[in-house]
Amino acid sequence: MSPPPPPLGRARKRDAQLFDPALCDAELVDVRSQFTQGRWSKARSLLVTTGDDWDRRGHRVVVLAETPAATAWAREWLLAEPESADAATLLACAAVFTALRRKGAPAAAEEACRRAAALLPADPTPWLGLLLLSRAFGTEEEFSRHFDQVRARHREHHHAHHLMVARLAERTPASGHDPLHEVYDFAAWAAEESPADSPLAVLPVIAHAERYRVLAATHGHTFGNAAQHWSGRRARQVLRSAFDWWLEWEREDHPRNRVDLNFLAHAKLCEGRPAEAAALFHRIGSHATPAPWSYPDLDPHKAFLAARRTALGTA
Repeated sequence: MSPPPPPLGRARKRDAQLFDPALCDAELVDVRSQFTQGRWSKARSLLVTTGDDWDRRGHRVVVLAETPAATAWAREWLLAEPESADAATLLACAAVFTALRRKGAPAAAEEACRRAAALLPADPTPWLGLLLLSRAFGTEEEFSRHFDQVRARHREHHHAHHLMVARLAERTPASGHDPLHEVYDFAAWAAEESPADSPLAVLPVIAHAERYRVLAATHGHTFGNAAQHWSGRRARQVLRSAFDWWLEWEREDHPRNRVDLNFLAHAKLCEGRPAEAAALFHRIGSHATPAPWSYPDLDPHKAFLAARRTALGTA
């Protein structure tokens, strides 16, 4: 059972930190600030110490790779250490984000990811890069193949499962509120296949949120009437199970746990349970994530702050 949440306190400077992709990884925040100034030796040490904690490695590489100067500094690192799998992986993921910003060629990013994958075959991170790339540019077959490659290396890969759920949720938008949609079955299967303490226990909630994103964009739903999507029997069961899992396990040690908490807090508000959402907001603190607060087309900053005020009774 989790201890009572700490007092949230005054907003002060906390809101300025919202939506930092590093989340609660303070070590990563420090290394990133040095990496953006060209001091890549700290990034090197960080990735070495991360080792084969694949979720944490993926999280850290992605955050570093998203920085504007990542390509230049990762290339400099690779020139200094041509056999470094860490440098090659960081450079490859930087190329992915350059392509996603439409400033680089997807084919070049794909080639870089494959080179990095060859240097450290056990690492799912280059395949995560390919998964992100195929999410934007690839076919369904390519996306599924890359997901299988990630999962073959780390069966519980958090980021990869979230990407797969988002992709599956976009299928057959015209079918509406179908409780038998394949995204729900996939999320339930992944959760059941995982150990009891795995954060993938929350994946069925992610599936409902991602399907809501698609349905809201297609059928014109708004955040205000989102409760309709969460009123079904399956949705209620999913939310109760996920919240109970959080109370028992919490997994504060997981690098992406705040992603799950944001989705769960959003869902609890949509379900009409602000007291439970309030407990989650206490744990989230300043570590908000754009999704799902931006769903379907909201300003995530305003939506998060409004939701938090509603849950905490300070609106």
